[in-house]
Amino acid sequence: MSSRNFSFSIEPWVTTDEEVKYTTNIFKLLSRKMKIESEGHSAAFSILKAPDWINVIPLTSENEIVLVEQYRYGIEQPTLELPGGMVDRGESPLETSKRELLEETGYAGDECIDLGRVSSNPAIFTNYTYTYLIKNCKKVQEQQLDGNERINVHLMPLEEFLEMVNQGEVHHSLVVAAMAKFLLWISNSE
Repeated sequence: MSSRNFSFSIEPWVTTDEEVKYTTNIFKLLSRKMKIESEGHSAAFSILKAPDWINVIPLTSENEIVLVEQYRYGIEQPTLELPGGMVDRGESPLETSKRELLEETGYAGDECIDLGRVSSNPAIFTNYTYTYLIKNCKKVQEQQLDGNERINVHLMPLEEFLEMVNQGEVHHSLVVAAMAKFLLWISNSE
């Protein structure tokens, strides 16, 4: 069932100039000058240009979910999350999903389902986050972590993880969005 009756009616802003203010290994900070043409109103906005990201919902044949525990520098706390990462140049989101799952957890699966994408944060980010369900996951190798990655892998029943999301114990917004996409996929599959 598709709901395509909505039509956007707001006037779009038009970019008139864009300047890179700062470049990091993850994103570029842009100053984007934009204008609402009907009003002649202009303003400058700070935009973060980032590569697309992915999240993987890896399920074992026993309906356990493979999760990663890692320390997050922004909130200065550990989090329990889905495996995920940045899409490398020349790589598709699906290829990234398989690679990140294998590198971060040592797990691989045999069936990949595209659950769609979400805007990572459309107010300031230019990128999207893609979510893939990977079924029948099993451990096939040891982790292959990057220099700054410290990841503990956990298996837990899917229902237990969903309850952690529901209770707010899992609060990473992109993980919560991925689980919402997953639950919508399940309800549409029945």
